[in-house]
Parts: sequence; structure tokens; C-alpha cells
Amino acid sequence: MPYNRLMSLFSEISEQPERIKYLLTSQRKNVERIAGEIQKRNIEYIFLTARGTSDNAGRYANYLLGAMNGLPLALATPSLFTYYKKPPKLINALVVGISQSGKSPDIVSVLEEGKRQGCMTLAVTNDAKSPLARTSDFVLDIYAGEEKAVAATKTYTTELTAIAMLSAALNEDKKAWSELEKISVWMKEALKQSSFIAEAVQRYRYIDQTVVLGRGFNYATAFEWALKLKELTYIIAEPYSSADFAHGPIALVESGYPVCAVAARGKVFNSMLEMLKRLHSDISAELIVISNDKRALSLAQVPLKIPIETPEWLSPLVGILPAQLFAYHLTIAKGYDTEQPRSIRKVTETK
Repeated sequence: MPYNRLMSLFSEISEQPERIKYLLTSQRKNVERIAGEIQKRNIEYIFLTARGTSDNAGRYANYLLGAMNGLPLALATPSLFTYYKKPPKLINALVVGISQSGKSPDIVSVLEEGKRQGCMTLAVTNDAKSPLARTSDFVLDIYAGEEKAVAATKTYTTELTAIAMLSAALNEDKKAWSELEKISVWMKEALKQSSFIAEAVQRYRYIDQTVVLGRGFNYATAFEWALKLKELTYIIAEPYSSADFAHGPIALVESGYPVCAVAARGKVFNSMLEMLKRLHSDISAELIVISNDKRALSLAQVPLKIPIETPEWLSPLVGILPAQLFAYHLTIAKGYDTEQPRSIRKVTETK
């Protein structure tokens, strides 16, 4: 599709199902080869480094690789490698860098140190020729295509998909691969709500703050939804685990206060549902809810559906699409530029 300044972010949101479909086809053998190398080595944990949206993909990896593969995951502190020059000992670690551009020096520095300490290194990136890729033993190209809008959308979901593929390959799980193959169909269903969302956001044109709740695999979704609201609409959007939220921050909420939440069916659903009931019945909060369960959706002023058959472990790949559309349409409703948010650039090279 030709580049159109007024449509690029929306176009990139819309093309995600096809990008995911291509990634699954083109990279499966490579992912299985990487998984095979991991299995040959005495890998005891994952040491992962990322920034921004890619850091939220790392949050997903933290839950997924722990729950599905029994692999502990530690999120790196890049400043220990750059400014403090005091990197931790990375014995028996798989050192993973996630970066759409692969250009950020602090992310590269973590993988360079991992190699120096004799660790296996893996780059998950949208540029197979980037400094991060050149530093790594193995490269998982997410094949998102050029992402021109400043706010990352398709690179986020392709990063999540790459992580999900690695999890399935490590377990040699045929059912997981079968579920992955359905992702693009579920995504297309979620995207059909665009017109509904465009109308629904009008009631939020003047809000300047919100909280975003998620738990389990969708803890990452809460952070990514909040990030999109911050960078596009300039709303103060604070992400929380619903469990952490109950330990104090819930005091922020009063009648009519907007609360965004992701409540997919699965292990943590009942916990999320209890929080939503409390916000709805006890406080009369204004709820925007992404879910595939009627009980959660019935509590929302703005119910955003994902297909009911979406398994919990893959719900972050589908659930983030209505969140992206919500941020996109709210940006337009507020009269802001969807393509060039103020003060930020597409590639941020932190040291």
C-alpha cells in the first residue's frame, strides 16, 4: 500500500494479520533451529534486554517462557553495562535483545557482554543487518516491513509472535503451532471494531488521565496500551497489574473515572472480573474493557471484543489491536497528529 501520511498508522495497524501470517510461514524453520540450539546447551534462564515497546514484548516473554517452558527470565538493566560498567555474571544464560531497529547502543552492549562471557545470544529485530543482529549468534527477523508511523504497532505484534513461536518450538508443541496459525483470523475479527471504536472514543475527548489494568500474560498489554495512550494522546495513562492496583492505587478512582482493562479468559480471569465488578458496582468507574467473556464485557461502557476461542497465552497478540485502534481514534478525536507525536522519533538510540 503506498505511503499516505494521513493513513500510515491506521494502515500499519490494519496490516498486522498479514504480517503475522507471513512471519509464521517464513521463520518457523529458523525458530525451530534456534530452539534446537537452546536445547543442546545448558541454558538455565533468559536474560532479556529491550526498551520501549520492545520492553513490553519482554514482559510477555517473562510470563510466557516461564509458564509454558519453565524458563526463568530476568529483564536486564542496560545502564549497568554502559554507564556503570558493572555487568552481572551471566552464567548459563541465553541473552536476548529485542529491538525493532536493532540500533540502540545500550541494547547492543548487553549482547556484546553476553558473548564476551560465553553465552548464547539471540536478536529479535526488524532489521537483520542491524548492529544488534551483527552482534548476535542467532537472529530472528520479525519481518514486519518498514514501519513509518512513530508509534510502534506491527513491530510489537510481530515481536510477540516471534516469542510465541520460540515457546512453541522449545516444547515441540503441535497444538501451540496449530493455535498460532489461527492468529491472523482472530486479529481480522478484532479489527472489525474500528468504526465502533471511532464513535466510542468521542466521550473521552477531554480526559487527561486513566489507568490501564491487566494481569498474567496481559500485564504486557496493559503496559503497551498505556504507552500508546501516552505517546499519541498525551494522556497520563498508568499501567498496573490488577493485583498491585488493589494495594493502594485504586484510591485514584472515583465515580466516572476512566479505567481501561484487559480481561481475557484464562487463569487470571476471575481475579480481573472481581476487580472490574468492584470498579463498576462500588465506585461507578467508567470502564473500557477488552475481553472474550460476556461477563467482563457487560460491565463496560465501551466493550471491545476479541474472539471467544482465543487462548489466554495468545490473547496479548489479539487484544492489543482494539487497544491500538482506541489510541488511534482518540488521537484524532483530540485533534492531534497520529503520525508524528511531539518530542519523540521513530528510532531512539539510548546509551
